Amino acid sequence: MDPIPFNWPVPLGRELEYVTEAAGSAHLSGDGPFTKRCEAFLQQHTGASRALLTTSCTHALEMAALLLDIRPGDEVIVPSFTFVSTVNAFVLRGATPVFADIRPDTLNIDERQLGSLITAKTKAIVIVHYAGIACELDTIVDIASRAGVAIVEDNAHGLFGRYKGRPLGSFGALATLSFHDTKNFTCGEGGALLVNDAGLISRGEILREKGTNRSRFFRGQVDKYTWVDLGSSYIPSELLAAFLLGQLELHESIQERRRAVFTTYASGLAEWARAQGVVLPCVPADRDPAWHMFYVLLPDLDTRQRFIAHLKVRAIHSVFHYLPLHLAPMAAQWNPRPGLCPVTEHASDRLARLPFFTTMAPDVQARVIDAVTSFTI
Repeated sequence: MDPIPFNWPVPLGRELEYVTEAAGSAHLSGDGPFTKRCEAFLQQHTGASRALLTTSCTHALEMAALLLDIRPGDEVIVPSFTFVSTVNAFVLRGATPVFADIRPDTLNIDERQLGSLITAKTKAIVIVHYAGIACELDTIVDIASRAGVAIVEDNAHGLFGRYKGRPLGSFGALATLSFHDTKNFTCGEGGALLVNDAGLISRGEILREKGTNRSRFFRGQVDKYTWVDLGSSYIPSELLAAFLLGQLELHESIQERRRAVFTTYASGLAEWARAQGVVLPCVPADRDPAWHMFYVLLPDLDTRQRFIAHLKVRAIHSVFHYLPLHLAPMAAQWNPRPGLCPVTEHASDRLARLPFFTTMAPDVQARVIDAVTSFTI
C-alpha cells in the first residue's frame, strides 16, 4: 500500500523553466525581475499599496513589528492558537504578548474578548485567519479603530480568501503571507509583507534593505544610498521568486483544485461526523475560504491520538496542529495559567488535520475518506 503524505508540493506550471531562466541571468540576488513580477501580482490581487517579497512569513511579521515601532512595555494581543512566529516577531522587539482565546466555530480569535484585553499599552492586535477562513473582521476593525490600535493580519493561510467579497490581507495596516511548502502556493520557504497603510511603504523598503535607502537610490531619488534605519536581510533570491511566480500564475486552477478537495472531504465525511460527534470546519456564509486545509475535531485527546494512529496503520499521514502558546515554556515569564484560553486548550487536544494537497487524486482522497469513516469513537 503506497503511503499517502500529509502534504506534497510539486511544480505545476513554468516553475522550473523560470528557475532555469533566473539561474542563467546575471541577477541571482533578490529584487530582480521575478521578485518584481511576484510583488506586482500580489498588489493586483490583494489591493495592497505595496507588496514586499520576503524570505519567510516570519520575517514579514518581524518587519511588521519594526514598522509599528514595537518597543519594551508595549502590549500586543495575539491568539494563543497560532504558530509561534505570530508572537515571536513582537516579543523580539520587547512586547508583552496578551493571549486571546479563539471562537469554538471558526477557531479564529474571539473578537468578543478584545474589549477587555485592550489597555493603554496595547499597540497592535494580530489576527490569524485560521485555515484560510476569515475572522469576524467588521467587529475587529471597529474595535481597533475606536481604540486607535493597529491590526496586523497573519494571513499565512489565507491568500485569495475573502470576507464579504473583500480579499483577506486588505483589512490591517499590515498583513503577512507565507509561501512555505505546506501552503497553497510555495517556493519552499518564502513570504510577503502587504503594506496597506501607504505611510509605511518607504520605511518598509528601508527595513527590508538592511536599513539602507537603496530602493530610493535605484529609483533615482537620491544620488547615493546609506544606512538610515534599522533593518535586516529579508529579500529572497531570484531563484525562489522565479519558482513562486510559476505557482502564482496558476492561482485560479490551484484554488479550484483545492476547493474540490475541501468540498469532497466535507461531503464525504458529513454523515460520519454527525454519527460520531465529530466537528468539521465551519465556513460562515459571508466568507470565501482560501481552501488551505481540512481538519476534524474529535471529542477528546485520547480519541484524537487513536484517530491519528488508526490512519497511520493504513499508511495515511495525519497530524495535529498548534499547542496553546500561553501554556508553552517560553510563556511562563508572563504568568499565564491553564484555563486562560479554554477553547484553545480544548481545540488543541482534539484537532487532527487530514492529508491535503493540490495534486491529490480522487482515488487517493477516496482512500482517506474510507479510512476516516471506518474509525469509530
